[in-house]
Amino acid sequence: MRSASVTSAPAPTGPRGPRSPVCRALCVLAGCSAVLSALVAARWTPLMRWDETVARIVHHWAVAEHGTTRVARFLTDWVWDPLTLRLLCVAVALVLAVRRPTRFDALWLVAAGALGLLLQYAVKAAVGRPRPVWLDPVDTARQAAFPSGHAMTAAVVCGLLLWLLHRHRAGRALWPAAVVLAAVSVVGVGLTRVWLGVHWLSDVVGGWLLGATVVAAAAAVHDPARKRWPAHVP
Repeated sequence: MRSASVTSAPAPTGPRGPRSPVCRALCVLAGCSAVLSALVAARWTPLMRWDETVARIVHHWAVAEHGTTRVARFLTDWVWDPLTLRLLCVAVALVLAVRRPTRFDALWLVAAGALGLLLQYAVKAAVGRPRPVWLDPVDTARQAAFPSGHAMTAAVVCGLLLWLLHRHRAGRALWPAAVVLAAVSVVGVGLTRVWLGVHWLSDVVGGWLLGATVVAAAAAVHDPARKRWPAHVP
């Protein structure tokens, strides 16, 4: 039997409302994000010490392993760079906008991505955490440290694209490959940021949590908003 294409009709909706799995996940992720953000903003001593210990160990490795560091810089600056991922998001949105049945998804994708970007800058400004400082840096970065913009962008973009694939019944071959690629990208970019010494470990975890929160919020409103989408929209 031939697998359905990603442009087929959305899968049947599951239970909605406060008790739905998506809403429960949203509450858990938002709570964890708020707690971690508060601990970082308060400079909670155990967390700060743990971050510093991990950073010193990993930085020692990064200075010694020149080949691994070069690969990490290439991946974080080109493959998993936030601009690269946002351009991917825009490209998918343009493809979706061509066909009437998927134009809502195109708008939803762009709006959720924009929400993630605004939240990222808002939290960076509110927390104002300085980045690690080294006498022998292997890379540099600007702006506040928390949350990691690379980690958060990867979580948002990969999460939103996976949600769309799920809703449009991705084929049996496409879905596992997409999940593996997304997982490698999200985890990989976070590890490169710590390896290069431009983020604390909790910055990366915070980026993952905030990104997942944005995806969960977008997923929670996707089907209800789609039902209200005007049928006559060209």
